[in-house]
Amino acid sequence: MKIIIIGCGKVGVALAEGLSGEQYDVVLVDTCAEKLQQVTEDLDAMPVVGNGSSIATLSEAGVEDADLLIAVTGSDELNLLCCLIARKQGNCQTVARVRNPVYNKEISFIKESLGISMIINPELAAAMEIARLLRFPSAINIDTFAKGRVELLRFRQMPEFHMDGLTISELQSRIKSQILITGVERGEEAFIPNGDFRLKDGDSLFIIASPQNAGAFFREIGVKNDRVKNCMIVGGGTIAYYLALQLLNMHIRVTIIDKSRERCEMLAETLPGATIICGDGTDKKLLLDEGLEQTEAFVSLTNMDEENILVTLYAKERSKAKLVTKVNRLSFDNLITKLDLGSVIYPKDITADYILRYARAMQNTIGSNVETLYHILDNKAEALEFLIRENSEVVNVPLKDLSLKDNLLVGCINRDGRIMIPWGNDSLQVGDTVIVVTTQKGLRDIRDILKR
Repeated sequence: MKIIIIGCGKVGVALAEGLSGEQYDVVLVDTCAEKLQQVTEDLDAMPVVGNGSSIATLSEAGVEDADLLIAVTGSDELNLLCCLIARKQGNCQTVARVRNPVYNKEISFIKESLGISMIINPELAAAMEIARLLRFPSAINIDTFAKGRVELLRFRQMPEFHMDGLTISELQSRIKSQILITGVERGEEAFIPNGDFRLKDGDSLFIIASPQNAGAFFREIGVKNDRVKNCMIVGGGTIAYYLALQLLNMHIRVTIIDKSRERCEMLAETLPGATIICGDGTDKKLLLDEGLEQTEAFVSLTNMDEENILVTLYAKERSKAKLVTKVNRLSFDNLITKLDLGSVIYPKDITADYILRYARAMQNTIGSNVETLYHILDNKAEALEFLIRENSEVVNVPLKDLSLKDNLLVGCINRDGRIMIPWGNDSLQVGDTVIVVTTQKGLRDIRDILKR
């Protein structure tokens, strides 16, 4: 499948890395020749220098025989124009990144009028992920499947949970809630565990469960998991705006701190239910005066990673708040992980995962689609949701009799809205959505779970 990516920024590069790594035919378009050269030296992608809205540039990139065009430049309007021209010039599917909140209420009209297949708003997607975390503060990360009926939660195992030294089988026999441990991070290592795997304090665990069973599990191991009642946000950008809207609708009190008086005036006008403070979010006295020590959630969303990291570390020292930190650059991701900054949000990765999922669904050919995709275990594994549309060799066979690939786990089955944690005698049926966790990259079809 041939894919054209317009825009060689952080999201464009992340997409090119993910797609070229899965053997897609990738063309990368940007006006900056130097940037293209740096990126394509390490990637299997063809560089094309030029403006993505130019018919000549698109023709050079091969739009006439492309299957998908993705426009992720820094301009919403340019992205929409690129998609419109690509639809007229070729016959490909199109994806546009659109970030301006002004367009958010008009997305359906824009998609239909311009014939765009998918519009992704990275800031809104990041805000939705943060809001999920504040509903379930014990989790470091939460990903959703089956339209919210199933969640994949990551949390750190602490001594007070009394799980140290237990095998997964022993833990499963002790608890009443229906959960499945699907992944474990231990230092630099990542595991897809079996029943004999022994847990240790300090592990990062990934569990699959319905929201109700996840809540019951945390209560069983002694974790207080009530939704936060108030939230302090440092940085008043677009993510903060979208997040505040969601939190206010959840009746969570919101305080936003931003340096720009103009931005604060805009936020005060559009978010009348929030408290807006014009000031420096790195000012320790200001943070304390505005109630840092009492806040139940602290979210750092400035445009500087260094500021976000520093204010989060200070908040960790002075409060017991649920911490969420936005990071744009991944240059020091291993160091960031060691700092224990709570939940770390990478907006470009969220965007890339959405679009990668769409590309995989297009590639699929035999009636089983990748409905959802998340990278987990420090990008060493993936959690995928397949919809089984047709009969195949994986259907109506007990899971214990299937020759599954190594390091692959069937984590959950959604059958007509009923959530099942599967065991060996359970089988997959046509119409099921199935969640698979694996270190095997590039699965596009439910049949790919089998050894060949």
